[in-house]
Amino acid sequence: MSTLRSVEETAALIAALPNPGRIVVGIVGAPGAGKSTIAERLVALLPGAALLPMDGFHLPQSRLVELGRRDRMGAPDTFDVDAFAAVLAALRPSGATAAADAAAAAAAAAALNGNSGVTVVAPGFDREIEEPVPAAVVITPEFPIVVVEGNYLLLGDGGWERVAPLLDATFFVSVDRDIRLARLIARHERFGKSPADARAWALGPDERNAVLVEASSHAATHTIALG
Repeated sequence: MSTLRSVEETAALIAALPNPGRIVVGIVGAPGAGKSTIAERLVALLPGAALLPMDGFHLPQSRLVELGRRDRMGAPDTFDVDAFAAVLAALRPSGATAAADAAAAAAAAAALNGNSGVTVVAPGFDREIEEPVPAAVVITPEFPIVVVEGNYLLLGDGGWERVAPLLDATFFVSVDRDIRLARLIARHERFGKSPADARAWALGPDERNAVLVEASSHAATHTIALG
């Protein structure tokens, strides 16, 4: 596992990956590690790159209440992993499903080049209301690189084990715990939690999730350790 020291170095490595038409890479890290910021910078540096955040696959809060899981929103079983894996598969040749005969020929041609040849639609996530936003992400066949970011891309159970095989490379974001916690607390406060509630959530549900994420870090193909 190689260690990368800058976003620019990471972008150069991704750009050099064998690309038969599309590559899909994963940026993984514990809550507050900075993976969203890194993923956004990578998309800006890589021509023709699209961003696919895992957060859009949060289950709606109403469903979490029904399941009795609202108080630990962000845990692995509070996401729709089936939908997430299906979207990743749809980016691949095996996920191509033509809607019409005319589209089928184009899809088949693109599939030969490692691209599904179809437009893939995925949900986004609104942090203000902590709800998924349907159809907020649209990835057309013209995008040769898709940068996926999320906590559980390397998890080995609960349905998440289907994710890593759909990624060409994975990058685990390593960061000092104190820095990560400070970022998390500040983010929770920014989105409406009191300082006490923000700290309690960061040290409670977020920290339990961080332990799971960090335990899966050995499965990454690369580590990103910024200064």
